[in-house]
Amino acid sequence: MTDYPLLTKPAEVEELVATLLEHDYYAVDTEFHRERTYYPRLALVQIAWPGGLALIDPLAVDIAPLEAVLRSEAVAVMHASSQDLEVLERACGTIPTVLFDTQVAAGFVGMRSPSLASLHDQLLGIRLPKGDRLTDWLQRPLEDRQLAYAAGDVEHLLEIADSLRGRLVEKNRLQWAEDECELVRARSTVIRDPDGAWRRIKEARSLRGSAQNAAWAIAAWRERRAMKLDQPPRYILSDLAVVAMAQRPPKNEDGFHRIRGLDERHLKADDRSEIVAALAAARDVELPVPAPTRSRETDRDMRPAVTLVAAWLAQFASDRNIDPALIGSRSDIEELLRGGDDARLGSGWRQRLVGEPISRLVDGNVAIAFDGNGRLALEERSGRPFIVPEDGANADS
Repeated sequence: MTDYPLLTKPAEVEELVATLLEHDYYAVDTEFHRERTYYPRLALVQIAWPGGLALIDPLAVDIAPLEAVLRSEAVAVMHASSQDLEVLERACGTIPTVLFDTQVAAGFVGMRSPSLASLHDQLLGIRLPKGDRLTDWLQRPLEDRQLAYAAGDVEHLLEIADSLRGRLVEKNRLQWAEDECELVRARSTVIRDPDGAWRRIKEARSLRGSAQNAAWAIAAWRERRAMKLDQPPRYILSDLAVVAMAQRPPKNEDGFHRIRGLDERHLKADDRSEIVAALAAARDVELPVPAPTRSRETDRDMRPAVTLVAAWLAQFASDRNIDPALIGSRSDIEELLRGGDDARLGSGWRQRLVGEPISRLVDGNVAIAFDGNGRLALEERSGRPFIVPEDGANADS
């Protein structure tokens, strides 16, 4: 397929929406920039459906009518979808009702976080043209090579999805993949809470008392200012300036002099006044008490069990041709062993596949042993302890 129109008029988008609503699935991808803005700036939308492909120029036409397609029961096929979902939600006010992420699905047939290019190569024998990773998608007019590269992201995506579905059905894992795609879709909604911005600053998290309150107030002000101006927070104030100001809060406009990491040229008089007011209001605020952190001693006690389970889990995933990262991380194992209510390995297909065996292992009902060929195996426990000779004792006696 080489004939793909670039839509720039409302009527063209409306016609595309009508076409897409006639199908049960479609492929979608986006190109965007966010280096100099708070919110991602959408530059191009690529959509394919059985027998067709179109590009939409969001700088020329509103893509909000795509909301009807996203809210329909049609399956949106995407690759590594998390950032694209955020972009679509901002542009259309919603995300797809049903998602099939080819990167996620590929993990259930043994491909480890594959790129879109590798899926084309391995599943279809197609080499995608190399593109400029740093191309300026906001330039106009877009060059033919840019349009061709962008179209390639969705041109064969439905074929890739069909191939992956076939393999998943053969392995009886389609439901696992669909469940995981739904988790990705559900987690995609970005909720920006300015009051939690200070926790994203590493040095601020170690502050205590009034300095912590000050960091909360300054970081929240910075976040709201960044949202209003659509600029990255670091353009408003550096992290270093937030922490330095929290440790030495200015009480008036003169107090902003010689604060480390602060370029006063970027702060107008109104900005300085707002920060001083926010700091004054924050003095009597009682911040939520963070959940108690586990002690290092607890971690140390758990380490042997976690290491043993992690080794078995990696081999288990390899034997079954599943990306180990899809099953769970070391922190997921720790959370399960801790008995956490929200343990990732304690629900859904993960619980049935590995959560139950791990729970039986730590309860002492099964054991991990080497099978004689250097591989780990889960075995029913005999209950007969192996006696290790004491130091200096004759092992044969």
